[in-house]
Amino acid sequence: MPHLFHLVCGSTGAGKTTYAINLADKLGGIRFSIDEWMMTLFGRDVPEAIGFAWMMERVGRCEAQIGRMAVQAATRGLPVILDLGFTQAEHRARMASLARDAGFSAQLHWLESTPETRWARVQARNEDKGATFAMTVSRAMFDFVETLWEPPTAAEMAHMQGVRVG
Repeated sequence: MPHLFHLVCGSTGAGKTTYAINLADKLGGIRFSIDEWMMTLFGRDVPEAIGFAWMMERVGRCEAQIGRMAVQAATRGLPVILDLGFTQAEHRARMASLARDAGFSAQLHWLESTPETRWARVQARNEDKGATFAMTVSRAMFDFVETLWEPPTAAEMAHMQGVRVG
């Protein structure tokens, strides 16, 4: 069973999008980044006070479509690189199950760095608005995601032939 699904995880500012871009280039794969989808499809519609429920409903719609497209791409032999954040184990398990149900294995790529390093990267990205910039991330948003972040366990890494990048 080939590794055609690559799940890139890490907390905010870990370098997931940069890593996913490089991995897609290396493997000749197709990359799906949730921030790009969200900003393209809903960026102009974002309410002034973004509610968590409003955001997650749209993330769910994007991820459902990304999942369908990822299976199509993998069926055609293209490696799929998923830059969907994957902050929680349940989210990673759900996408890995989608891959397995379609006949593919999923490999987890865990990008690790300290919160201080990641916050510095986020501040630089907010300022520079370079290639991986999708939206401004405030300190409050950063801190909120930190409360959600569940690092992969040793068992999860073993189950998905995990690669630890740090």
